[in-house]
Amino acid sequence: MHEWDVPALLTADPFSVRYATGTRNMLVHGLTGPDRLALVIAGGPTILWEFGGCEHLWNGFDGIDELRVAPALSAKKGSTYRVEATEFAAEVVAACHTHLGSGAVQLAVERLDPPVVDRLRSHDVRVCDATEVMQAAMAIKQPAEIGAMRLAMDATIAATCEMERAIAAGSTEQEVWAEFHRALIARGGELVVSRLLQGGVRTFPYFQEASHHVISSGDLVCFDTDAVACHGYSVDFSRTFLCGVDEPTERQRHLYRLAQEQLLHNAVNLRPGRSFEDFARLAYDVPEPHRRYGYYQLAHGLGLAGGHPNVPRIGDEPYPLPGSIEPGMVICVESYVGDPDTHQGVKLEDQFLITDDGVEKMSAYPFEERLSTPISS
Repeated sequence: MHEWDVPALLTADPFSVRYATGTRNMLVHGLTGPDRLALVIAGGPTILWEFGGCEHLWNGFDGIDELRVAPALSAKKGSTYRVEATEFAAEVVAACHTHLGSGAVQLAVERLDPPVVDRLRSHDVRVCDATEVMQAAMAIKQPAEIGAMRLAMDATIAATCEMERAIAAGSTEQEVWAEFHRALIARGGELVVSRLLQGGVRTFPYFQEASHHVISSGDLVCFDTDAVACHGYSVDFSRTFLCGVDEPTERQRHLYRLAQEQLLHNAVNLRPGRSFEDFARLAYDVPEPHRRYGYYQLAHGLGLAGGHPNVPRIGDEPYPLPGSIEPGMVICVESYVGDPDTHQGVKLEDQFLITDDGVEKMSAYPFEERLSTPISS
């Protein structure tokens, strides 16, 4: 916040609230509206507005300095929300004046509806974007965060093992995907942010979510964890499996080999200090006819959720992402190779921690032996 010249930050994003305070409560419910809010003053204090009736959850908790009851700040909560928004804005401004002094307030905000922002501005508040600040902070992991992410990875790998055992001819995509969700929650995970499991002809094009489609023997099955696991930290790796006991076709092996080559080639190019543009220029060049169906980005950051950086592919325009790969970042490298002729695709992805002197692969889940090229990962 000091680096970005942001003296105060107000957020209703449930991931940002957790990052700023260490508290969690009804995360999915919080994605539907501003149920919980945190006001962070640079250098302290931190005030948490908690969902009504839940204040007892944080008695004596040292991640927050003051606890208040959250108002109804959305039209979903009833006709009084504009009155509550007016009162809340005055409350926030008063807290800022108490800790920052009188005069105009510079306040970064995120996930607030326009009526709330309008009422803040009516108090001579200069509003700026909090999401950029939060993403910059979240991009570099602290040691305790890395420890939490290792625990999250262990739980997600175990859940993926259980899901892989459930892949069988006659099962629907949703039945298989549900085994992953069940196993993740049983190990302390929280939720899965997408339903990216598809089999057979639904593996092309990508981004088709789990459905009632029945998986057959010999089908490729693409899967992306997209998990919010232990302590709220995300885990993101992808694998493609082969259903049944039969050997894959030569076309399936070819697609898998290309995806594996892309993933491993781009992973090798991760290194601290390398610019995102240089990383993109060194990226694997997927051959036609597969290139146009590739994944929309090369890599992305990860923490409590996906975030900075989102590394695009090289295009004709000036490269849009400044900056470089930094120690403390956790970056996921993506690969998808789709075949328009056979309507099959292979999705692979791995998660890496950038260290001071190199890169550590965090996602130690094996590749599909019957499809995999014997290349060291």
